[in-house]
Formats: sequence, C-alpha cells, structure tokens
Amino acid sequence: MNPVWPYLHSVLLCAVWLASTVRGAPPVEPPMRGVDGMSVEQRRAFLRGTLSDWRVDTDDSRGLEMPPIQKSYPEEVKRIDLVKPEKFAVGGMRIIDVIRERRSRREYSAGSFSLEELSYLLWATQGISKIDRDDKGKVVAQYRTVPSGGARHPFETYLFINRVAGVAPGLYRYLPLEHQLLVIREDNSLAKQVTESCYGQAFTGNSAVVFVWAAIPYRTEWHYGSIAQKLVAVDAGHVCQNLYLAAESIHGGACAVLGYNQSRMDKLIGLDGKDEFVIYLAAVGKINEAAHP
Repeated sequence: MNPVWPYLHSVLLCAVWLASTVRGAPPVEPPMRGVDGMSVEQRRAFLRGTLSDWRVDTDDSRGLEMPPIQKSYPEEVKRIDLVKPEKFAVGGMRIIDVIRERRSRREYSAGSFSLEELSYLLWATQGISKIDRDDKGKVVAQYRTVPSGGARHPFETYLFINRVAGVAPGLYRYLPLEHQLLVIREDNSLAKQVTESCYGQAFTGNSAVVFVWAAIPYRTEWHYGSIAQKLVAVDAGHVCQNLYLAAESIHGGACAVLGYNQSRMDKLIGLDGKDEFVIYLAAVGKINEAAHP
C-alpha cells in the first residue's frame, strides 16, 4: 500500500464531514485519532525507533528542566499511610517457586487483600528504594523496584479498589515518594464501570484491585526525544511483570489487560488523554482454589 494513502483518506473524510456540515445535512463522523489510519509499516516504525541520533534533539540536551518524578496534589486531599517495606512480613516465597507458579489468573475468590499486601504490591511495582539529590535538594536520580530507560519512570499508578481490608471501595493514586494512597473518590459503583470500560471482561470488576498505569510521556521524551515512545512501552512490561510475581508470592493472581476502551478509561480516572493517558492495566485478586488447584 502506498504510505501516502492513509493520510489522503483522512483528508477526504474530513472534507466530506465539513461539506455535510455546511449544507446542513447530518454530519459524517470525523476520522478517528491515533493509529487507525496508519499502515502496518507506519505502526511498526514506533517499535523500531529512529535511525538518526536522537541525542541531539532532546529537551535535556537543550538544558530544559527535568519534569517532576511525581504529579503534585493538594495538601488537603485525604491520604492513607501504607505499610513500610522494612515492616513487610509477606512475600517470603522463593523466587524460583514464584516464577514456576506464575500464571495469568482471571478467577478470584471473594477474599480481600490486607493493607500490608496492597502496600507490598505497590512497592514491588513502583516503589522507590533510593533518591539522589544535588546540593540544592533537587532530584537528580531515582532508583525504583523496576527498571526504566534512563530511570525516567513515566507512570502514575491508579487503583480501582474493590476489596482491601480497611480501605473503602473507590479510585486511588499511589504516591511513591510518600508511600501513601491518595484518595481520589470513594465509589461503590466503580467495579461495574471498570468492567464496562474493559468491554465486559467480568474478571476486571470481580477482582480485589485493578492496577492502572497511566503514562506521562514527557518524562521520557525529555531525555530520549524521538525514541521515547518505544521506551515507555517497554517500561510498562517491566512494571506489570513485577506485579505478576509479587501477586503470586502472596497467594494472589494477576491478569494484564490491554482490551479496554481508551477514552472511557481515561475519562473514568479523570485524565486528559493527551499529556497523561492509560497505557496498561491489570486485575489482581486472591486465588480461587477451585479454579486454580
């Protein structure tokens, strides 16, 4: 296929839409945004990255200030203290056994996670183990429990909590710097809305918690410029695999999900869909012994 055709096709659709609007006729829907109009070759270009030297065209190389490693929040918003990593009594299963037992698990018991278990899962996926600062106190490097290209860590972790002891069902955000949960809203109806946003995949709403990772691309773009998108996609895999292993080590199960409606999920969390948007999510719950003997 001629690579120019998808763009000509989009232009023609826009012209039809504008013309129908001018004539007063029922408007034709404008073309969808994103990769829908791209050829397979154009889509694969994002995976390959660039053949040029990306290092000469970045905001970091231009001396622009590094973006913050965590989104800000109003001080008056309710927060919940999590169990500190040094106090964990969970997660003692041998790593060789964890890897051997790891599965994508879509059936969960009605059991709840304890606050310590949730703390452990959050620390395992985005916890900060060390921060380096300069003489003025500015963060110059951060070390987390998962690898990330250039230690850019472009994600914010949101949680749809359904069954965690002592925590009301609702939407929360993990604050790795403080190791706390930020309460966005308490809401008993979110499980149903999550299922609907995941095209009816019932296990998402039936889970104890749904982990949602939203990307803030500029954190990686600042240093990696034109290859940032490739790094963000790879980093998402690092985070989710740690969730799988950590969940298995506490007799839980996880299942990653890419089958979700982008606009509905962004809206459900309250993201702008441009500078921050959902990139990956995973349901987690206690193992159903009948389904996984």
